[in-house]
Amino acid sequence: MKAITVPLAAAGLGAAAVAYSALYEVRAFTLRKIKVPVLPAGAEPIKVLHLSDTHMTPSQHRKQSWLSDLAGLEPDLVVNTGDNLAHLDALPSVLRAYGDLLDLPGVFVFGSNDYFSPRGKNPVHYLTGGTGVHKTGAWERTKDLPFEDMRRAFTARGWTDLTNRHASVEVAGRRLAFVGVDDPHLGYDELDDVPADPTADLAVGVAHAPYLRVLDRWNALGYPLLLAGHTHGGQLRIPFYGALVTNCDLDRQRARGLHTHRTEGHEPSWMHVSGGLGTSPYAPLRFACRPEATLLTLTGIESAGLP
Repeated sequence: MKAITVPLAAAGLGAAAVAYSALYEVRAFTLRKIKVPVLPAGAEPIKVLHLSDTHMTPSQHRKQSWLSDLAGLEPDLVVNTGDNLAHLDALPSVLRAYGDLLDLPGVFVFGSNDYFSPRGKNPVHYLTGGTGVHKTGAWERTKDLPFEDMRRAFTARGWTDLTNRHASVEVAGRRLAFVGVDDPHLGYDELDDVPADPTADLAVGVAHAPYLRVLDRWNALGYPLLLAGHTHGGQLRIPFYGALVTNCDLDRQRARGLHTHRTEGHEPSWMHVSGGLGTSPYAPLRFACRPEATLLTLTGIESAGLP
């Protein structure tokens, strides 16, 4: 009897965990609030809304409504680190969901799921696939998502495209200097050796996937703040252990949230990795890793007491 009862109990717990992940947690949208002491001493705070990995489909009305309400936070800047789409017809839903946020200063880069529609994968491959680095030629299929229409829609409303670009944006009366890259997970990133602008109030690096080659370069070039997404925070996390994978070469301990990144001989950069708001339609599960957006309050460097 015991030999039967134990497997049945384990199966029951597993089914309950899957039901919780798929029916509740994947829709339990959470706003995280974090302070980052990265501005010059005495500077007034800047509120930055970091969005990532929305993976929108037209039917996700609850997510769309939750996103549209974020405009009520009145952020000074929106940073979108990519993977907005998960359906060929999702762009109108994305634009409605971002709504009034598109009228605020904003910057963006794209991820793989802005170019390529999602495909079903064996989840075991994801969990055992190592760093997830794509080799040359791995993404030779046609880009079928409307990324150019999305780019035009974002820029028409005033957001700045950082796809392998430098740009300056005025935010709350101060000049922020940005560098951005196309998705490192696809190998689309084009890194240069241009140092952070010392005349700007803050220099920020923006990427979809937080690969070490990108983080290392920007830290060495003197960028005090680095923003990325892609990891989904691990998507499946084990309590007291954390993320199982990051789907890139970033360590599991920094799969989401605020950390530092430092290369030898350089001052550390603050790095925020968003856990993201969505999932692939083929793996609509989250466990111990609620979908999230983050309100980063950038403060003067004399402000201690990070959460």
